[in-house]
Amino acid sequence: MKVALIGLPQSGKSTILSAITGKAPAMMGSTEIHEQIVPVPDERLDWLNGLYQPNKLVPGTVDCLDLPGVSFADEHGRAAARKLFGNIRTVDMFVLVVRAFANDSVPAYRERIDPAKDLEELRTEFLLADLELVTTRIERLEKQVNKPTKTQTQDKAELELQLKLQKALESEQPISSVIQSEHELEIIKPLGFLTLRPMMVVVNVGENALDKPIDLFKAAPGVEIVQLCAKIESELAGLDPESRQEFMADLGLKEPASIKFVQSCYKTLGLISFLTVGKDEVRAWPITAGTTALDAAGKIHSDIKRGFIRAETMAYNDLKQLGDEKNVKAAGKMRLEGKAYVVQDGDIINFRFNV
Repeated sequence: MKVALIGLPQSGKSTILSAITGKAPAMMGSTEIHEQIVPVPDERLDWLNGLYQPNKLVPGTVDCLDLPGVSFADEHGRAAARKLFGNIRTVDMFVLVVRAFANDSVPAYRERIDPAKDLEELRTEFLLADLELVTTRIERLEKQVNKPTKTQTQDKAELELQLKLQKALESEQPISSVIQSEHELEIIKPLGFLTLRPMMVVVNVGENALDKPIDLFKAAPGVEIVQLCAKIESELAGLDPESRQEFMADLGLKEPASIKFVQSCYKTLGLISFLTVGKDEVRAWPITAGTTALDAAGKIHSDIKRGFIRAETMAYNDLKQLGDEKNVKAAGKMRLEGKAYVVQDGDIINFRFNV
């Protein structure tokens, strides 16, 4: 799953990603897209590691893309942003990073510190980019629909749908708000509309504003919002575990906000994890909520899916409460599930298969 971090100049997104990964941030002014694989914090893996003591511990991951800062203050910046948008239409999710900290040594975009306006500007540009794409597609379809081709019926259906999308975008509504069926989604999915993707917002606040929530509901209704201080997160990432705990205690923090950031990405993407355990490896497998046991088996290997017999399943909470697999079986908490079973978050599964 690919997550793209996007923000206006000096929003702090590169510093945030650096704090999460422990790697150096992208060079200021870089025009390249930088990619980092970020492990998903999961305390269940820590407990299972102690129980099974495996040779390898493998967490779930999120693939994060750090995009160059985008500016819409002039035509040159807007053209560069449009080109960038064209390169990220295949990502699964966007994280919009907005600035809420004041610092005289860090110039402010448009000479303002206003996260609501910054967020509104970013989302408006997403709408305009999609509107441009829809308009181009409509023009092409209008030339095709009256031609007696094999795709004429499909072209007419798509034109009707694209006109509906155009109307929504012109009313400043994202495409995700008007798609009503899987069939409609399949028609437009190849075009990679930006406003079809789930979004999350990160508000980068000053060191003295961690306990002062910023209301962005009007600018981003229904969107997951994470508030953090990139400067503090960067400092925490550079400390050893003991010093980190002391620093967080002084700040009144229970955990680094970077943990919430990654977990919120996971949630926004609609992901859960099932687990596999053993002496060789304990691993978390990210899947979309609602995935069946058969498709979960395919995440591990196509042969397991092809030869699927049963999914030997126990809940993580049952294992932790009862102590080991032997006690889970004795309590009747070990289940044999079939292909259509919908995997739950925290299921520990051993797939039985034959090929």
